[in-house]
Parts: sequence; C-alpha cells; structure tokens
Amino acid sequence: MVNKEQLGTLVVTGASRGIGAAVARLAGERGYAVAINFATGEAEAKQVANSVVRAGGRATAIQADVAHEDQIVRMFKIAEQDLGPLKGLVNNAGITGGFARVENVSAEAVARVFAVNVAGTILCAREAVRRMSTRLGGSGGAIVNISSRAAHTGAPGEWVHYAASKGAIDSFTIGLAREVATEGIRVNAVAPGLVDTGLHAANGEPDRLKRLMGTIPMGKAGTPEEVAEGVLWLLSSAASYTTGAILEIGGGR
Repeated sequence: MVNKEQLGTLVVTGASRGIGAAVARLAGERGYAVAINFATGEAEAKQVANSVVRAGGRATAIQADVAHEDQIVRMFKIAEQDLGPLKGLVNNAGITGGFARVENVSAEAVARVFAVNVAGTILCAREAVRRMSTRLGGSGGAIVNISSRAAHTGAPGEWVHYAASKGAIDSFTIGLAREVATEGIRVNAVAPGLVDTGLHAANGEPDRLKRLMGTIPMGKAGTPEEVAEGVLWLLSSAASYTTGAILEIGGGR
C-alpha cells in the first residue's frame, strides 16, 4: 500500500464539485495530501476534504478566486503550511461565461472567462514552478491543466469565447512544458469531452448532454472519475517521459 505521506502536496483548483472533486478524491486515495481550492461552495469543498480524510488521507479546503493574484499567492502559502511541500498542481478551475453567440457576448463575460481560465491557470502554474523547479531549489513535480475538446471543436453557437480560452491553455501547456523540461517539472493537459457534471444545468441547459449525445462516437457521456484517472496518470511516475501532451478524454468526439 502507498504511504499517504510520501507523494507530497497537490493543489487542485476548482475542486468543490465535478471533475475537480473527483481528482481530489482519487489523489487522496493515491497518496497525495490534497489542497482543495474553491471560489464558492465552501460546504461542498469541505465535504470533499472530509471524504479524503475519512479514507485515510490528508486534505484541507482553501477559498481563493483564481482570477485574483493575491488570492492565488495566499492559497499556495496556506497549502504548504497546512500540508507540506508542493509536488503537484491540477489547474481545474474554469468557467464557461454562459451560452452566447459571439455577436451577443459581452466584454465582461469575455474578460471574466480569460481571467479565470487563462490568467488564473498561468499564475497558479507560476507559483507551482517557483516551488517545484530544481533550478530554483525545488525537488520537481508535475502540473496538469484541464483543457477541453472545445479547444478543437470551437463550440460554435454555444461558447466560442470559452473554447478560445481552452485553446490558450493548450498553447500554454506546450510552452511551459518545454520551458521547465530540464527542471524536474512535467506539464501536461487533459482535454475532456462531454462529461456528466452539473456544468450543463448551471449554464441553463440541463438536457445538453442528451442533445449532443449523437456527436460522441462511443455513444455516452464521460464521468468525472474517468477524467480523474487520466489526470492521476499524468501526475504519476508512470508518465515519467510524458510532457507537453494534451490527453483527450472524450469518447472519440
């Protein structure tokens, strides 16, 4: 059995529900001490943390809006104070900005989507690199960014602005992976397809998965747990020669 003290601290952003919560729970099972970030949904985040602890792991819930640099910096400090040295980061926090054709999208929606999805990811990665880079005195680690198949489909008629933000995540993943490849840090991304989470209902279309089911070659939506398995593989030593990769988990879509 893996000693749960050996893998170090993993920060998972946006981990109070959906894919982030599934990643946090599985990471706790695999031996990480998990910092469960949330912007809203404190009760849900604490439930995820409690589930990790009940399973014999270590976890803490930390409130921070990743659109704000000062809150990101504070989050990483608290994570290491509470759980120990950082060994990994999963950049999962993200928003869609709501359904809108480009002709109707507001400047405020675009700014918020890019502040959370892109700037937040980059600044969280910055804090992780500062702590994990062997060039800067760290002991190495891994970063996994959550992208989306929307980066390639473009999400026309729904949320092109969101898709564009995920395209930026793919580019950032490749660039950062090459930048820190000799510093003990691997950087990869997972690009989920249609996953059965509360995202669709939260954006006003609870039947979206049913509407789009015919576009999935495997004929079914994915689960957060299936995505989490891919994330944990990329974090693990089993993926030791993998960096700069975009792992598609979308049923062939």
